[in-house]
Order: sequence, then structure tokens, then C-alpha cells
Amino acid sequence: MSPSSNGSEPAALVTGGTRGIGRTIAARLAGAGYGVLVCGRRDPGDLPGGVVFHRADVREPEEAAGLVRAAVARFGRLDLVVNNAGGSPPAPAATASPNLVTAVVRLNLLAPFFVAQAANAVMQEQPGGGLIVNIGSVSALRPAPGTAAYAAAKGGLEVLTRALALEWAPKVRVNTVTAGAVRTDDHATHFGDEAALAAVAATVPLGRLATPEDIANAVLLLASPLAAYLSGASLVVDGGGQLPRYSDTARPQAE
Repeated sequence: MSPSSNGSEPAALVTGGTRGIGRTIAARLAGAGYGVLVCGRRDPGDLPGGVVFHRADVREPEEAAGLVRAAVARFGRLDLVVNNAGGSPPAPAATASPNLVTAVVRLNLLAPFFVAQAANAVMQEQPGGGLIVNIGSVSALRPAPGTAAYAAAKGGLEVLTRALALEWAPKVRVNTVTAGAVRTDDHATHFGDEAALAAVAATVPLGRLATPEDIANAVLLLASPLAAYLSGASLVVDGGGQLPRYSDTARPQAE
């Protein structure tokens, strides 16, 4: 944990932190001693200990700014923002509607920009500055069929991270956690049944899908003093990438 410069409890904001990966990130940050505020469009009803909720739609610039104000009002400062809200249903590029494409880009690229702008205005004025972590996707590096809009938005987020790191240094650091395939409660929507999950896991050098805890641990690493000189970086958390199709014949077999 990186304590705030005045010795008080550090404060974090996690967008989309009411379920899935975001909820795990929020819980891990709270366990590490952060005061944590999460947001969503619907009140989740229950949250991990030390985590509080604020209703907001971060796709709207005014609500993104209001969310940051709410975090500062709650904690008196803002040390860490995790832009986690995102996602997209699969959609063939040839037939994806303009409304869908616009919605995907708004959620996965514009919303993080709006939240980051508001957070930067606070962090630039406080001792110690702050850190913004964007949750990206390996779709930005190797798109799959049906992910054109999502991959383009996440690719834009990678570039946005580097651009903001340039403009907002030295007070504010900006990094990306580029997540591979993650097994969550709704994994069947994305990957299918257990057999399909096993097939996907078999393509990963480390032999399994990521867990939400893997992504949360990467956020904690970037928030720790060990990462104090990292900015504009993309930390790829994908178990080593994907094995090539010829790997079964090219790799030596264990005895």
C-alpha cells in the first residue's frame, strides 16, 4: 500500500466496482488499507467491507466529474483511480449497428477519459499527486472475431494511457493493466461451458484463465512503491499469451 503524503488513509475510486473484476479490485484495495468508493448505474445492495457505493454513469462527463467529487468529499483526497468499467457483447463488424459501436466506444474509451480528466484536476493539486490505472484488454493487441469496436476502443485506451502519462507527469502517473481472458461469474456468456473453458485455458502457456484476483494483484503492484517509476506502461496479465497452433509438435514433452 502507498500511504498518502499526510499519513492518512489512502483513497481509491474503482469504476464498475460492484461486480466481477471491479468488485475484486475494490475488495483487495480495501484489504490493503484504502478507503474505496465504487460506482455503477444500480445499487448492488451489498459490498465488501470498507467499500462504499455512489450511483453514476461514467459515460456522461457530468456524472464522471460528480463521481470524483463524491470520492473527494468522502475521503478528503483521491490517490488512486481504477478505470475498470467496460465490456461489450460480441458483434460482427459487418453488421454492428451504429448505436452499438458508439455505446462500446463511449464505455471503453470515452468514459475512462472523462473520469481521468476529473481525477487529474484533483491529483495535480494535492501533495503526492496520484495514480490512474486503466483496465485494458489483450483484444487491443490481438483482436478476435466479433470484437472490432471493443478492440478498437481498448487499443485507444492503451494510447490514451501513454498520452496522459506524458501530459500529466510528474504529479500523476497513468498505467494500464492489459487483461487476458478472465474467468468470472458470467464466464459462460463469453467462453461457453466447462469444456469450452478448458479449451481456452489450454491455449494459455500457464495453463489456466486469469482470475479476478490476478487482475487485482496487478493493480496493487502498480499502486505500490515498487512501481513508483512506472508511468505510461502496459502491464500485460495474460498468462504468457497464446500458444501457437504448432506448439504441440514444437514443444518438448515432459517425461
